[in-house]
Amino acid sequence: MTKTELKQSIGFITATAIVVGTVIGSGIFMKPAVVIEATGNSTFALLAWIIGGIITLASGLTIAEVSSKIPETGGLYVYIEKVYGKFWGFLCGWVQTIIYGPAVIGALGLYFGTLFAGIFSLPKESELWIGIMAVLFLSVVNMLGSQFGGIVQSVLTAAKLLPIFLIIVFGVVKGNVPIFGMDSGSSQAINFGAAVLATLWAYDGWMNVGFVAGEMKNPAKTLPKAIITGILIVMFAYVAVNVALLHVLRADDIVALGPNAASEAATILFGSFGGKLIAIGILISIFGCLNGKVLTFPRMPLAMAIDGLFPLARYFSRIHPKWRTPVLATFMQITIAIIMMLLGNADRLTDIAIFSVFLFYGFAFYAVFLLRKSLPSNEQLYRVPFYPFTPIVAIVGTAYIIISTALHAPLDTFLSIVVTISGIPVYYIVTKKRQG
Repeated sequence: MTKTELKQSIGFITATAIVVGTVIGSGIFMKPAVVIEATGNSTFALLAWIIGGIITLASGLTIAEVSSKIPETGGLYVYIEKVYGKFWGFLCGWVQTIIYGPAVIGALGLYFGTLFAGIFSLPKESELWIGIMAVLFLSVVNMLGSQFGGIVQSVLTAAKLLPIFLIIVFGVVKGNVPIFGMDSGSSQAINFGAAVLATLWAYDGWMNVGFVAGEMKNPAKTLPKAIITGILIVMFAYVAVNVALLHVLRADDIVALGPNAASEAATILFGSFGGKLIAIGILISIFGCLNGKVLTFPRMPLAMAIDGLFPLARYFSRIHPKWRTPVLATFMQITIAIIMMLLGNADRLTDIAIFSVFLFYGFAFYAVFLLRKSLPSNEQLYRVPFYPFTPIVAIVGTAYIIISTALHAPLDTFLSIVVTISGIPVYYIVTKKRQG
């Protein structure tokens, strides 16, 4: 099948739902404690969530113009390739395949294991193995056929919004804890950059809607509107959930509870049985997000292999004759993800994932300046508001995140850069084989 044969059936509502569905997953439930601990108090924690949202919104507004001028399936990978050439496109795809995708899948698996063990009072040492089993189970489901993964995704996307809605409404109405000025109770040094980085994990995923641009009705108009609307909805939900949690639990309690803070808040609001149901709803949300990543991420190495731009392309470009899924590409990504799960904790994997992908986000944001020069102006297409200020905010935010991560986690930064650079000889070997 070629890109031009894809059925253009996705409208604005569906595209917006994809943005919201792929963004809302684990971060809103797993990161509040990390953000409060890194900032030192509740007021600065909320500020970090707002700043993360502003960076994401500026990023979305900027990418919306890029996507309107390059309305093709592939998302970040195709934007980089079209603007900067095949070499940079390859490196972008390489990083998403070898670092970003597996790190995201691994982190979600670990978060799932932590919450599952907490809800059902299982030993702490079981968390890792529960996470690995969840990743393996969803891999098998999605290998057996994308229709099965799609059905699972549709059900779980609908279920994930319920606990968020209930926590916001009842937390704001029934809570009585002061929201602002609460100390975190942590002895950890304040690191605002690490806090914003943690929020960006929660906001990440909005660009994934670009993977289905070729299947949209009028993508040049639909995609920008979907990205902006989806980010605004998510930003409101995230700030509201944090306000609700802080209205129910003290800041130091949220830090002490860590990933289980939302479950504890639900128990206070709805009692033991109701709290358990909400906690299971949160678990379903993370499971659904994990399923979406297992379903979509292997399509990146598949696309690169089909283009002959991946090692062992003739194997990784194969679709299973019966199941019609990229079995080998999925197996490769899951193997890397499980190795990462065995070697690092969830928060460390999220930092690695965000750092690695933001290296290329910066290139994509700068592309808006290049495209305005190289492509003729079309007033009917979307144009980023407050140009050039908005793209500059996105680029400065990206630089801030990269520098903060380098200072906060130099070893992880070094490893990410090494893996990125390792793609350079791979690119020349692969292209030489194609020419030979």
